[in-house]
Amino acid sequence: MRDSSTPKQRPLIVVTGPNKRFPIGWWAIRFMLWWVGLRAVYCCPGACRLPTKFDGVVISGGDDIQPQLYGDVENAKSRYDPARDELEMAVLEQAMNREVPILGICRGSQLLNIVARGNLYSDIRPLRRLTPNRYVPWPVKEVAVAKDSRLANCRLPERITVNSLHHQAVKKLGQDFVVTARDADGFVQAIEHKRRFIVGVQWHPEYLPYLAAQRQIFHCFAAAVRNSAAVCAPTQSSESV
Repeated sequence: MRDSSTPKQRPLIVVTGPNKRFPIGWWAIRFMLWWVGLRAVYCCPGACRLPTKFDGVVISGGDDIQPQLYGDVENAKSRYDPARDELEMAVLEQAMNREVPILGICRGSQLLNIVARGNLYSDIRPLRRLTPNRYVPWPVKEVAVAKDSRLANCRLPERITVNSLHHQAVKKLGQDFVVTARDADGFVQAIEHKRRFIVGVQWHPEYLPYLAAQRQIFHCFAAAVRNSAAVCAPTQSSESV
């Protein structure tokens, strides 16, 4: 059931993403956050002023992360957004310092791993054997969820069907993170911090609102936001990033 609290009472979530004319991912995430009783503000390169107090962060999907950030070389066929990489790493630094819950989606999950000093496969397409290389927003492959994970505690089943809109993936796991979901090829599909609600999923649950398991991810994030004891102490009216 949808949360009945008024907008003024809703916790505030910072959502990062690309500076595009039609940010479809942002619209989908904002709807899902609203559905679970949260409100959101968008932060993108060239248009980001963090509120003095925010209660959580969502790092959304998008272009590939610069390989230089994890010790690899650029792929001529990939699209990069260096300004967004810089912005989101700064937002993550503030969010981690404030100890607010964080949800990383697709690229966002990968960036969480890089910030934690992990690295990525720059292109897993030649390595796939049992999962598709097609980019599709609808459910197309199954992933196995670890029993003792936060995702499992969010009442996700042990196996769920997800979409696939990526060719980068977590390779070496970052410090203080654990792998909590994999696909049939063994590629990492979810990571979580060992002690705090910092969760990254490799798929896009915001494009699957008609599936209960995908909605549950946002419900679980909302519960973590409300239960968070983090206090953001403002020093001025706003902060530029």
